Amino acid sequence: MAIEIQDIADINSQLANKFFLAESNNQNLIEHTQTLALPFGNLFSKEWYFDGIRMGYSDWVFSRPIDMRWHYDIKVDLVTFQLNLHGALIIEDKETHASFLLPDHHHNLFYSNPGVNSSGLLKNNNGRVSLFMVQFTKDNFLSLTQGANEALDRFSESVMVGKPAVLSPRNLPLEASFKNVMHNILNCGYTAGIKKMYLLSKTIEFLVLQAEACNAALIPAYKSLKSAYDKECMVYAKEYLLKNLEVPPSISQLSKIVGINEYKLKRGFKEMFNNTVFGYVAEARLEIAKNDLLETDKKVIEIASDLGYSSLQHFSHAFKKKFGFSPNTLRK
Repeated sequence: MAIEIQDIADINSQLANKFFLAESNNQNLIEHTQTLALPFGNLFSKEWYFDGIRMGYSDWVFSRPIDMRWHYDIKVDLVTFQLNLHGALIIEDKETHASFLLPDHHHNLFYSNPGVNSSGLLKNNNGRVSLFMVQFTKDNFLSLTQGANEALDRFSESVMVGKPAVLSPRNLPLEASFKNVMHNILNCGYTAGIKKMYLLSKTIEFLVLQAEACNAALIPAYKSLKSAYDKECMVYAKEYLLKNLEVPPSISQLSKIVGINEYKLKRGFKEMFNNTVFGYVAEARLEIAKNDLLETDKKVIEIASDLGYSSLQHFSHAFKKKFGFSPNTLRK
């Protein structure tokens, strides 16, 4: 069953059009928050507008299994960074009758022409849809990304001539670093002008991470991963590890979970992500630990325990080896 969310979409479209058409040069940070109790569930959403940039987060929790049909009509040409945590986003092209699917735990970058009515479907995952997006005006995006790297340069060429485009031909799996940036934005404690500077720095960080991820995805000529199924298994393995960092599976367990033999799992994972399975787990844990040290009041020993480290000494040694300083130094 799919329901319409036209009223909510209309409110967001009106806010976006008002900002991009009339207030994009406004020097102030504009914030808009919604908390709604609906017949089919609850919605929390938050939007930020500043310097020709719009950021938005929405979290839907459903009381029954439904999908949502949406329609947006934004009258300016925008570049949109879309990140899906839970649920799938389906974007439909009314002219070509084609559709684009962005599944959960993936991200991509899109450019569309002004005046195009966007529509599609939000499909829930276990009763939840959680999305984060950043939108840039055309000029703003081109200014921020000029001469960045091959992936962004190629994408920007389409943007400059007004040609609808997508950054990566295949959606990119979500890394822990992306989740940390989003978490930092949602839990930002700054106010006024400092907050606007902080949010701008995070939008640029998103673009840097995405450009690197896209370049890395385009480079490899895989030797061990011969089929689309093999590559899908690697992506699933990575997603599973991210969800189970506290108690990660063994290689043997992971190979059974994703449906591929141990040899191909170890070789294929290293080829696709330039890291071993256990190396990836260690890197992701430390990125989350650093974020927790900066953004929460958790004790160091609590962070270490939450992430599955056997001792505080082991955690501190691994942290210092990666970042060049101890966890306690970061708190001073």
